[in-house]
This record gives sequence, C-alpha cells and structure tokens, in this order.
Amino acid sequence: QVTLVESGGGVVQDGASLRLSCAASGRTFSSYAVAWFRQTPGKERDFVAGIGGLGSNTYYKEFAKGRFTISRDNAKNTVYLQMNSLKPEDAAVYHCAARKGLVTMRHQYDYWGQGTQVTVSS
Repeated sequence: QVTLVESGGGVVQDGASLRLSCAASGRTFSSYAVAWFRQTPGKERDFVAGIGGLGSNTYYKEFAKGRFTISRDNAKNTVYLQMNSLKPEDAAVYHCAARKGLVTMRHQYDYWGQGTQVTVSS
C-alpha cells in the first residue's frame, strides 16, 4: 500500500525549468518502480519517464530525452522529475505512479498520485 503526493508544479515561461517531486508513504519504497505520466484534458495519459526501485534504470519517452531527468532518493521516499527547457506543449497535469517490479510505459501501475499542474506560458 502506497500513497503518492506530487508537488512542484506551477506556471512558468517558455524555456524555464521546474522540478516535480513525488513523495511516497511506506517502508519498502525501494521495491517500487515509479513513473511520471502527463495528461491534458481530452487527451490520454502519456508516459513521460520511469525509474527502477534502486534508481539504476531509467527510461524516457522520446520527447523527454535531453530535457527531463528522473531520479529518486529512497532515504526520503521521493522521486523527482527535473524538467528543463519547458515548452507550451509540456503543459499538463503530471502524475506519478508506482508498482512492484519493473518500469512499464503502459498504465499498469497500482498506485497513482493526484497530480500537479504544469502550465507553460509564452
């Protein structure tokens, strides 16, 4: 059983950076793979990046490569998503999700956070 709470979203200008945080409950956080998804109203929820339980394996959707970095600090039960060079098309609600085992780009996660809004203005 895991509770996930995202934070760090906000309104930024085109080209700016944000770091999102996903804080998790529980005592066995390192056994969970965690991923970030994003969703715009009327669109499906899309995979952004994922990270294995120990942090050694990371995965990115193509649009995120070179701009976004996923990391985790298991001592703090927290996963981060550093987002640089933000563009208007990055605007969305960003959710973190967790599951036992390996990262998947599909929606096969057992636990989801409530989301944090990212808005990019020009």
